[in-house]
Amino acid sequence: MKLVITRVKEASVTIDGVCHSAIGKGLLVLCGVAEGDTEQDVSYLAKKTAGMRIFEDEQGKLNLACHEVDGEIMVVSNFTLCADTRKGNRPSFVKAAEPSLANRYYEQYVEQLRAFGYTVKTGVFGADMKLQSINDGPVTILMDSKAE
Repeated sequence: MKLVITRVKEASVTIDGVCHSAIGKGLLVLCGVAEGDTEQDVSYLAKKTAGMRIFEDEQGKLNLACHEVDGEIMVVSNFTLCADTRKGNRPSFVKAAEPSLANRYYEQYVEQLRAFGYTVKTGVFGADMKLQSINDGPVTILMDSKAE
């Protein structure tokens, strides 16, 4: 499972010209589920995301988790994170999990973040979404459950 976690001042998802969801200060998480991922990968990354200390404390150090700054989380499914770009110039997506499994793990990830007490907004799995965000910092973290 692969994540791109970005600290944002705000973020929104628009589908068919209509705002589907929006958050203020918090985290925008792009979530890609790969072939071979398991529920253990989901739980591991949910726990890591929930505790990720990438917000500044009074001394300006990245020492606070999202909940400590009253932040929200937006999670958007993104199978293109599983792209294989080693050959040629056209990415291959054969390493992405099949859609029903990917959706199940995506939903589990969201529910586990909510169980940690976060307000979590989402996109729509498989939809053509337009994302807007105002990145804060910028602070962007890449996470891969297989590389951790």
